[in-house]
Amino acid sequence: VLRRRAELALPWGDPLWGCWGCTKAVAGSPWAGPALGPTGRHSMLPRHMQRLGRDCIAHWNGSQILTLNSPVYSCMRWAGHYPWTAFPFPVSADFSANWRFPQFFGPWRHFQNSNWDLDNFVQSSCFHLPKSSMKSEGEEPLTKKRRLSGQSDTAAPEEEKSFSNQKEALCLSVAQNEEKHRSKKGTVKRHWEYFCQHSRTMKIKNFENKETDQSNTESEAKFDFTVMSYNILSQNLLEDNSHLYKHCRQRLLIWTYRFPNILQEIKQLDADVLCLQEVQEDHYRTEIKSSLESLGYHCEYKMRTGRKPDGCAICFKTSKFSLISSNPVEFFRHDIPLLDRDNIGLVLLLQPRLHCKTNAAVCIANTHLLYNPRRGDIKLTQLAMLLAEIASVAPQKDGTFCPIIICGDFNSVPGSPLYRFIKEGKLNYEGLAIGKVSGQEQFPRGQRILSIPIWPKKLGISQNCVYEIKQQQKEENAGEKIEAAKLGNSQEIVIAPEKLSSKLQHHLNLSSVYSHYLPESGIPEVTTCHSRSAVTVDYIFYSAANDNTAAQPGAEDSFHGGLKLLGRLALLTEKDLWTVNGLPNENNSSDHLPLLAKFRLIER
Repeated sequence: VLRRRAELALPWGDPLWGCWGCTKAVAGSPWAGPALGPTGRHSMLPRHMQRLGRDCIAHWNGSQILTLNSPVYSCMRWAGHYPWTAFPFPVSADFSANWRFPQFFGPWRHFQNSNWDLDNFVQSSCFHLPKSSMKSEGEEPLTKKRRLSGQSDTAAPEEEKSFSNQKEALCLSVAQNEEKHRSKKGTVKRHWEYFCQHSRTMKIKNFENKETDQSNTESEAKFDFTVMSYNILSQNLLEDNSHLYKHCRQRLLIWTYRFPNILQEIKQLDADVLCLQEVQEDHYRTEIKSSLESLGYHCEYKMRTGRKPDGCAICFKTSKFSLISSNPVEFFRHDIPLLDRDNIGLVLLLQPRLHCKTNAAVCIANTHLLYNPRRGDIKLTQLAMLLAEIASVAPQKDGTFCPIIICGDFNSVPGSPLYRFIKEGKLNYEGLAIGKVSGQEQFPRGQRILSIPIWPKKLGISQNCVYEIKQQQKEENAGEKIEAAKLGNSQEIVIAPEKLSSKLQHHLNLSSVYSHYLPESGIPEVTTCHSRSAVTVDYIFYSAANDNTAAQPGAEDSFHGGLKLLGRLALLTEKDLWTVNGLPNENNSSDHLPLLAKFRLIER
């Protein structure tokens, strides 16, 4: 009898067994099942499953029977039919260890009063079974192959419709009762953090009512703008790294579902400047560019070199800025073995549309550095190339730099040597292992020590992260009053020691928009969260208005000019993100969070 029960209770061939098939069984005996075939087995089962049903002995207890007889069981779907999970098999063990009750199991009044969502519960599992690998792909049931290939199962449309009607009749009243009391499904709210009370009043109106509240006097004296950095997750990279998204439902990972969500986020946050990473070229050409242009953006794009199909884009609102120059940076150099990777950067020089007499410009840079945690030497060289390009684009007539904002996915964590180099402007890398540069691995595998210097002389970039031709010209200009012979000697003195120096420098005076830890608890904020990790790798760096208060957001205006941070969109913790099943999820369609900051341009 026990053998027969196990055989009848496991009709694996029926894709809707956990839904309406089991609802039919409730009407009669709890163990009533579909009609048996002529051999006494389930007629829809493949042969290997029929054998498995005969040989499998399962210990069912009263709790499972009670769950099967529950009036709410028809609202449940068995986890075995998730399209992204391995096809499960029963084993000769106690199944009770792999069952779990629905969260509202109990008296009906508790079910009615619980804050549940119909769609969420239909897509959650009532129990889990151990999964096992099949011998070959050919043995997979046809229904699973269709799901994995993205095709819908049309074998029984009438049965699907019947299930839908029964589910609606049972649960519609509860869903209607709860709809007005619940927030949007699968969302975690992010709030603005302000550093100026006036900005708080102005920005709440700007984002909630889509209106600006700047007076004419304010507009004449100040120029406020917002900048977003967002890695939107290239579809090609998603599919090539599917192991990172095992926690996601398959339908949430297709581009036709993801792009409308990404576009909606961009519309809602309404930034004046967008710095996007992992922008797939064909999607950019056919959808992304035209969609953003319809929102008032001008777009500049640089695709990665080689055969990589994605790249970086900087898009700005033409009502706020005009383009002075666009400067792509390719990190691949065929003549330098160290630089054999296809990452890129993009640097724009923008002219603000101010209502006052000024020639101010803003430099916006965007990049996506190499991921490989064991190649810190390549990461530092790529960063130096980007900084050198910024240093060549950002100088003003008086020799100082215009305000600078650098966005991107740096594939480095806060506190790492690479991060400290960006913020502090200096790094002594003598004796530093290449696997420790980015801090991505707790136990780095790359133990080789960085060479001195890291990159060869023919790259043309000095240890000060500027183009050497520019540096020599600057030294010549500074020594115009010195005799020609002395000038030549001074050049040799400056350049020669640099060849053996293990110290990197830059003079951009950069601060980070985010502090990377919650101020109350010290819990780390994260910018990306998937099946393997949840860390911060995305940043917005900016040149602060005052050297002495660079790390103090909202500091007093400085006559030196620069940028003042007025506010930022708060980040989340790993725990926050897993409450909505990590990233991507139903409403956030990238594995990264968008970063958003509001700045004020301080005139000189």
